[in-house]
Amino acid sequence: MRTLSVLMPVHNEERTLERVLEAVEARPEVSELVIVDDGSTDRTRAILDAREFRVPTRVIHQDSNRGKGAAVRTALQAAGSELALIQDADLEYDPADYARLLEPFGRDDVTVVFGTRTFTSHNAYSFWFVVGGKVTTLWGNLLYNTYLSDMHGAYKVMPLALWRDLDLRATGFEFDSEVTGKLLRRGHRIYEVPIHYSARSRAEGKKLTWKDGVGSLWTLTRIRAGI
Repeated sequence: MRTLSVLMPVHNEERTLERVLEAVEARPEVSELVIVDDGSTDRTRAILDAREFRVPTRVIHQDSNRGKGAAVRTALQAAGSELALIQDADLEYDPADYARLLEPFGRDDVTVVFGTRTFTSHNAYSFWFVVGGKVTTLWGNLLYNTYLSDMHGAYKVMPLALWRDLDLRATGFEFDSEVTGKLLRRGHRIYEVPIHYSARSRAEGKKLTWKDGVGSLWTLTRIRAGI
């Protein structure tokens, strides 16, 4: 089995952090965990510093909040496994899906795997959030002449060498669109597998806004145009 680095950007996730860590550490697929505390101001840092990890783990503290994309790029430089995926610390995504995400890499023609979300009444907190994701995914499919069902799910798995070769620059939530756009522009055929998803509400800490949707549209367009 190929080794797997789990990259975890964290910003003010004291409510869910310990449960996410327990779930990740329980997965036999995990070779290492790289956590980047992105300038948290709650108890996140204290939780990480006090924890005794059950898998090889590196914790990096950033003194200021630089954004999800910047945190992931920091984690990518510290990782050392063959494959890498991003695990958010908010319990929206379930580490039990790791085996499903890794399975396609047994095929010679698979280089990238995305987890695709299915939105239903019990796992989507907002109509407009779902519609926004579908609009940006449709726009990306039109631009790149592909047929992805979900461009913006957090579970994206690929070789660590490919992650680094993408020359990622985004600092915020537009990071996901940058990854997708650069992969498609290079001609990668993305393999999708269904995953579990449970969206949290604003009251529970949801950070995405309509401005992030606009940023996603622009990022996909900019990369397609080679800007």
